[in-house]
Amino acid sequence: MATANKNRLHLSKLNIILLIVAALLLVTGYVIMSFNEITISVLVLVFAYVFLIPFALLYHPINKDNDPSK
Repeated sequence: MATANKNRLHLSKLNIILLIVAALLLVTGYVIMSFNEITISVLVLVFAYVFLIPFALLYHPINKDNDPSK
């Protein structure tokens, strides 16, 4: 049982919101692409895939109780 908890993604509410925003940006990027606005759609899609999704999955806020700088 202890190993099952270590393998879970511990996503906070902020992580879920960021993933939803990324999904909305992906849909928006593909809709823009359907209107033949290739440059804008590529920028939106690259931002969502390269920056926002990894950030949303990897971001963990630092608790003030466990702050190593203090």
